[in-house]
Amino acid sequence: MNAGTDIDMQDGMSVYPSIADVQSVIFDFDYTLADSSDGVIECVNYALGRLGLPAASDDAIRRTIGLSLPRTLTELAGDEQASQGDKFMRLFIERADVVLHDSIVLFDFVPPMVDALMSNGIRLGIVSSKFRRRIERVLLRDGLARRFEVIVGGEDVHGLKPDPPGLLRAVETLGTSKECCLYVGDSVTDAETAKRAGIRFAAVLSGVTKREAFANYTPAVILQSAADLAGALHGAR
Repeated sequence: MNAGTDIDMQDGMSVYPSIADVQSVIFDFDYTLADSSDGVIECVNYALGRLGLPAASDDAIRRTIGLSLPRTLTELAGDEQASQGDKFMRLFIERADVVLHDSIVLFDFVPPMVDALMSNGIRLGIVSSKFRRRIERVLLRDGLARRFEVIVGGEDVHGLKPDPPGLLRAVETLGTSKECCLYVGDSVTDAETAKRAGIRFAAVLSGVTKREAFANYTPAVILQSAADLAGALHGAR
């Protein structure tokens, strides 16, 4: 492995003994490739306020990023609000259509990381609960739209993460086998999605989830961020 790369290969590697054969990499979006937390915080509290519910703290909202919007509501306001999930989602989207795009910031490492992976013949995709159209606008804005061969967003599938249809759809579109694919994400939801899909998982610590939370999922590799991914794959070959 490259010197200075913070990589932790797990004992659970017996299931997936290496990542040397990876041909395609599929990324989660929020906290894996980008930070949209400022906009999400505004949209969540806008929706809560319109429902007559108290505002949530910034930290509490950050911990829900990546969850479905109905689950975000119950995490923040309690299970008794579950019946308002659809209305919460409509209100969130109403505000997000105004403010979210400009608030999403790709991590600085994304362009060089993507270029390094592509130079090694790795095919790339994104699977997220965020709407595909929002992701596409950000990638187009930052000149990366053509780097990712497939993007599956929340509007594209009925079962959101951790249900695996979105991830399986991306794998099928890329045309590589599940055995040669790696899903990269920052949350336990991402890890569970990969597990249900039967795909190897690389955990990144660039979000709010701690390393210990991934212990039950035996990820193929744990990285400080996806910035280290190209080095990890190169070192495994």
